[in-house]
Amino acid sequence: MLPLLLNFLLAQLTPATPPPEEVVQPQEVRPLPGKLDKVPTFNSNSPELVLKEGILLSTFPPNGKKVPTAHLNFPFRGRFDIFAHHVAKAEPPENFQSLYLGIILYNPGSKPVKVNILQAASYLSQPDAPFIELPSFSQNPLGTVFAGPGDRVMSDVLRGQRQNIFPDQIEIPPGKSQMLLNLPIPVKGLIPPLNGRSSLIRLWSNGNVYAASLAMFARVNPDGSERAPNLEEWQNLLNNGDLSGPRDKVPTPLEDTSKPIVYGRVAGVASGTQWRALLVDNPKARYLTIPQPGQAFSYGLSTVHRGTLGTGQVQSATMLVRYPDTAYRAHGNYGIQYSLKLPLYNNTQNPQTVSVSMQTPLKEDQLVKPGLRFFSTPARQVLFRGTVRVHYKNAQGQPQTEFVHLVQKQGQAGEPLVSLKMKAGDRSLVEVDFLYPPDATPPQVLTVSTQGESR
Repeated sequence: MLPLLLNFLLAQLTPATPPPEEVVQPQEVRPLPGKLDKVPTFNSNSPELVLKEGILLSTFPPNGKKVPTAHLNFPFRGRFDIFAHHVAKAEPPENFQSLYLGIILYNPGSKPVKVNILQAASYLSQPDAPFIELPSFSQNPLGTVFAGPGDRVMSDVLRGQRQNIFPDQIEIPPGKSQMLLNLPIPVKGLIPPLNGRSSLIRLWSNGNVYAASLAMFARVNPDGSERAPNLEEWQNLLNNGDLSGPRDKVPTPLEDTSKPIVYGRVAGVASGTQWRALLVDNPKARYLTIPQPGQAFSYGLSTVHRGTLGTGQVQSATMLVRYPDTAYRAHGNYGIQYSLKLPLYNNTQNPQTVSVSMQTPLKEDQLVKPGLRFFSTPARQVLFRGTVRVHYKNAQGQPQTEFVHLVQKQGQAGEPLVSLKMKAGDRSLVEVDFLYPPDATPPQVLTVSTQGESR
């Protein structure tokens, strides 16, 4: 599930070296408690590469539309999210016309509708957030550490920010539409002429609205310069256009286990924006007993079909509506926030040093060995790059909040997000929050380990 831009760049590199030696870490893998909320997410990620103008995703009613099957008839009201990630490429190579991404909202009612924009960010790969090489672990207090637009967008929204290109509220008159987003994905002057845009917008509406994401090439002024399409042009495309292209690979039906799985890319409305979890020993417990010295246990993160790490738990959001040639679930949970609380308890008679880490083990469905498999030296392929917020109390009992940027390659065990020195009988709450970034590949795990006595 690597983004197309990354695949292209990786293909330009030298041939891969043989995979490093595998190491099995004997740690129990547990299903993640909690569940996704029911807040709907408008998820526009197919086609990822857009070469043809058209409708990317429309939840408008089909009546009155030239291509009714391009409209999924799903209204939003109250809280909902909009996620969009698409890539533009010069095709043919000498055509540098900018592709515009438009997101339009429509009020079908007889009264004005107010839509509050709670948090929002939209960035390009070039120049906003190029894929650069970063350390595996960096402090990121100001949000200035990122590689790729999805990484940067998720970091902003995690911090509760609204980029200044978005107003705090829009009001849509009855029976009218308004543009929520109308931004280019330029390719001119880039080598290769390839660019992507990632966006995440958290919204609240006091009435029903329909949403659509659309792709249209820049309009050309009489002097040859480009301009953004206007509302009338976007509405004409919505009413008379067909689905954009080229279409992505058709996904494998989830129940078909006879061949390698094609997950497909998402175009539809997924159920859920946040997974809240209290990680405790059992549903009736109020604490999480730390592992014995020298031991560890893990919880699956963003587990997918055929990648549950032995837990049998698929965390991918279910689709409420979707196009038939797109993903059956929102594999990877791009843009979904994980909010995890770990009330750690040292039940031993001795002080212990306890660490909480995020890790990227080798993907498995059933564990072939009793533990998670890592590489002795991580592979070249980056599978996770994103910012994690950690809240805990330091040795002096003072609350600490840290933002840590992680870059994890396939089979990388990772460094501790936090290490605590816990006295015998101590309890300590650790909170971990992150938004799963669109330029990442699941699954990951959250691991609690005890290093041993700490005096």
